[in-house]
Amino acid sequence: MRKLENIENRIIPITFLGILIFLWYFVVERGIIQRFILPSPVDAVTTLFRILPEIKHHLIVTLTEAFYGLIFAIVLAVALAVLMDNILMLKRALYPLLVISQTIPILVLAPLFAMWFGLGKFPKIIVVMLVCFFPIIVSLLEGFDSVDKDLINLMKSMGASKIKIFTMVKFPASIVNFFTGLKVAATYCIMAAFIGEWMGGKAGLGLYMMRAKKSLRIDKVFAVVLLIVILSMVLFKIVSILQRLLMPWNNEKQ
Repeated sequence: MRKLENIENRIIPITFLGILIFLWYFVVERGIIQRFILPSPVDAVTTLFRILPEIKHHLIVTLTEAFYGLIFAIVLAVALAVLMDNILMLKRALYPLLVISQTIPILVLAPLFAMWFGLGKFPKIIVVMLVCFFPIIVSLLEGFDSVDKDLINLMKSMGASKIKIFTMVKFPASIVNFFTGLKVAATYCIMAAFIGEWMGGKAGLGLYMMRAKKSLRIDKVFAVVLLIVILSMVLFKIVSILQRLLMPWNNEKQ
């Protein structure tokens, strides 16, 4: 029964996506929308394979920025979440600032970082880190707060230290929340690196798309968009696999 539900959950979105792609292909091939405005999905795929050799360097740059930005965001989010969970005053002081920071458009910050730190990889890594940091730390803090208080009190009554309570109760109970935030961050990191490159850079998929747009090569623009979607989905899947490997007990619930 559970297998049938899983199959159904996969078939429905795949079928719906297939219908959308067919409609896209139909309106372009029938001339309802001209190719110079909207290339067909076939054009986007064939263009992607054709330009892969020339965008190889740009792809490596974008992946490098996304990887380091995501790693730094994870480290910073975990460290700060632990501090905020243990120091209530720090949590009360920083949490509103974290929320306010998300109201600042990244399109405003990206060019500022480019002016302050140059056009290299460093400002793009900062952009990725800022985008990925928030969902991870918020998910972790909510995970820490959701731990059963009676279980914590039981550990305290048995003489457990704060470190023991954290390692044996709080962190294991918040791993699901951590991976939830990490999945969101993983899907955002490529996009964040792309935005940083779009605002100014020496290499990367964002810069390549900017050049393609100025050259009116819409097929190349859609090919890069398709590549970004694929990369984001792959990263999401990698995080999901890691979650299954590190949390085998949670697989039975799914």
